[in-house]
Amino acid sequence: MKDSFLIHENKLFYMGIYEDKLNSFLKENSSDAEILIFDKSCHSVEEAAKTANKNPSDFIKSICMIDSNENLLVAIVKGENRVSTARIGKSLNIERPRIATPKEMLDKTGYPCGGTPPFGYNAVFLIDPKVMEKEVVYGGGGSEFSLIKVKTQELKRLNKGEIIKVSK
Repeated sequence: MKDSFLIHENKLFYMGIYEDKLNSFLKENSSDAEILIFDKSCHSVEEAAKTANKNPSDFIKSICMIDSNENLLVAIVKGENRVSTARIGKSLNIERPRIATPKEMLDKTGYPCGGTPPFGYNAVFLIDPKVMEKEVVYGGGGSEFSLIKVKTQELKRLNKGEIIKVSK
């Protein structure tokens, strides 16, 4: 694999393997979503908002869960919200899913915890309606040093998500 680079805010950044993989997915799907790479951590919503100089309400989280058949479910909620596993179980008529471990997240998504994007891998994606109230959101960009900037309609197109209330 050849080295990939990205220019953001007139700075040249090395695109690591995770960002490179996400970038390939975006190109394959003719997406205008944008990968933003930083030299500071974006692991938490608070860190990401500070690093990107954006409002925390503009961020989403991709909460990875495992159902009783070991399938990956990803609930996408606004950064300030929490996921209700009970609500997800009831809405999908399944046993209450459990939160995935960091190892399971990496194994099932191909991305590390703290950088998991809201699309680009096989999962059942569930988008909270509050997310769709925004025009543009920021989420995990592949690693803890990157974000994805995406229009919410594009987010839904890329992950083929179902819009259901998943937040508490």
